[in-house]
Amino acid sequence: MFAALPAAVLTAMAVLPSTIIIGDDVPPPAGRITIDVATVNGSGCPAGTAAVAVSPDNTSFTVSYSDYLVKVGPGSAPTDFRKNCQLNLVVNIPQGFTYGIASADYRGFAHLEPGATGLAKASYYFQGMSQTEYFQTPFSGPMSDNWQVTDATEVGAIVYKPCGEQRNFNINTELRVDAGTSDPAKTSFMSMDSTDGNLETTYHFQWKECPKP
Repeated sequence: MFAALPAAVLTAMAVLPSTIIIGDDVPPPAGRITIDVATVNGSGCPAGTAAVAVSPDNTSFTVSYSDYLVKVGPGSAPTDFRKNCQLNLVVNIPQGFTYGIASADYRGFAHLEPGATGLAKASYYFQGMSQTEYFQTPFSGPMSDNWQVTDATEVGAIVYKPCGEQRNFNINTELRVDAGTSDPAKTSFMSMDSTDGNLETTYHFQWKECPKP
């Protein structure tokens, strides 16, 4: 059964020049941006293991996890080879602006025995909209090192939240590891870890100014 976290609100402030550039290179809006975490569902993010923070300059937000690990081999449960996490976020931004996600940075650690493989997947979409962006990155053993992945969308292909509409932003991530032809007596695993033991995934905003009424 998936767990759901209570709504949490994190805020950030930014002071920007008064010049506004019209088009896809609009700078972050001045003022307060908040993110409400509506739900967090998935085996990779049990209740209490995920948090969201907005950068001080309003150009990105970071999702941190503390229990996102997949593994195969001795001591592993049958379901440990795959974990996922779906975030449902309410991004509150100043009036007159809208946003899309230009890129997402993931980092972690993988120990894959020879013959084993790993996979990091992600998809992004606004609630009620059919446009969904998909990314996936494979990994192959032997490997025992940190990894980093950037999912980047060309500016012209970025999907923006419709102006004036409240649509939650959904992020669905997944990790997999497969033993393949590796030694069954050895463990392979993959996680999204930072130096403090938490996964930190950073999502970069792309801003757009809405037409004036």
